[in-house]
Amino acid sequence: MLIDTHAHLEMREFNDDRDEVIKRAREAGVEYIVTIGTTIESCRDAVMLAEKHEFIYAAIGIHPHEVRDVLHPAYDIIRHFAQHKKVVAYGEIGLDYHYEHSPRTDQKRKFRDMLHEARELKLPIIVHDRDAHDDMLQILTEEWAPGLGGVMHCFSGDVELAKTFIEMGFLISIAGPVTFPKAESLREVVRRIPIEHLLVETDAPYLSPVPMRGKRNEPAFVRYTAEAVAAIKGLTFDDVARITSFNAMQLFGIGTIPDRGQITYPIRNSLYLNITNRCTAACTFCVRYHTDFVKGHNLRLREEPSADDLIREIGDPKRYDEVVFCGYGEPLIRLDVVKAVAAEVKRLGGKVRIDTNGHANLIHKRNVLPELAGLVDAVSVSLNAQSAEVYERLSQPQFGAPTYEAVKEFIREARKHIPDVTATVVSAPGVDVEACRKIVEELGAKFRVREYNVVG
Repeated sequence: MLIDTHAHLEMREFNDDRDEVIKRAREAGVEYIVTIGTTIESCRDAVMLAEKHEFIYAAIGIHPHEVRDVLHPAYDIIRHFAQHKKVVAYGEIGLDYHYEHSPRTDQKRKFRDMLHEARELKLPIIVHDRDAHDDMLQILTEEWAPGLGGVMHCFSGDVELAKTFIEMGFLISIAGPVTFPKAESLREVVRRIPIEHLLVETDAPYLSPVPMRGKRNEPAFVRYTAEAVAAIKGLTFDDVARITSFNAMQLFGIGTIPDRGQITYPIRNSLYLNITNRCTAACTFCVRYHTDFVKGHNLRLREEPSADDLIREIGDPKRYDEVVFCGYGEPLIRLDVVKAVAAEVKRLGGKVRIDTNGHANLIHKRNVLPELAGLVDAVSVSLNAQSAEVYERLSQPQFGAPTYEAVKEFIREARKHIPDVTATVVSAPGVDVEACRKIVEELGAKFRVREYNVVG
């Protein structure tokens, strides 16, 4: 599923073949489209189009190019449009100092007016920011309520600016320019910003992506942007489609977000198993304290699956590079289930990895690693700190102070029974990554750094 979060289907460029354009979008896998008003007239047309098609939604606002001649009664008209059930955002509004079709003083004053209107209506905003970053940041800081959310449309700034907008509660929307040969700075934004903060859009009929440059853009072409994002992030197209769609559904309140936890979930070319939400640590950086979702998958279980449930959902494990026990808890709490499922995956020719906090021997009060020999190809153990003191502060293990040394011993012992052993740390504040690296080298394991606040 894809969502084109920003198109202008109501514009005259689509007057001759609008229905065909919409049909092509559906055929290309575009599940929803948000069509964006830029004038009073186009806001009306956007709402009418959304009313006609179940899968099309509308946003209403006045583009900065058009604000010069906007009088206050226009806000009353937009407020009327905003009452329609298919209106999901206030926009496209903002600042454009590149062309300055409207004077900067008018743009800034009326941008503030429209932010006030959006706050009153409790709608997220769709923001146009071109060559106006400093004024944009100042106005949003003074006028906007982060809890209402919003999106920086067709983002054109750098990584630091993107991070600033994200801290203010905005998503970053990526359009066709990410495919342009000279757009390396935009690709660096995509590379460095977690995909949980990204959307994809076309801005149709403008900014056609490669390989469609020179042609009129249309929602079906959002696929090329999603493919580019996938290549940059090292994700699959399905990952990008699922995650950006989830982001859009949360922001705009459209579609149906899964309300039941999944026991298996694909990311990249691996299949992850979510067998428990129980854990013997309460890591301060753990995502489960903030959301039910990882990479667009709901992982909040209502009940724990049986080994048979998992085996049935896995199917042929050779479809994946590996089957990974991970999820929202510590998988080795359910050691018997891990062993039964791993044995079946291996019997069918698949590869098995376990992501663990390394507490298993404390949990079961015995060395469980010999029981995993021959069943597990790789294990990734969360070391997470350079000392017992830092570990206890960050991971808050239920077994207390001795846990850190037990995790180190688990890593050392794992090398005797499992071919591929990696120790990981999260680059959280207070973690000395280089000191951790030396400890892991002494333990004889591989070492990997996980980015802080990035999961999956």
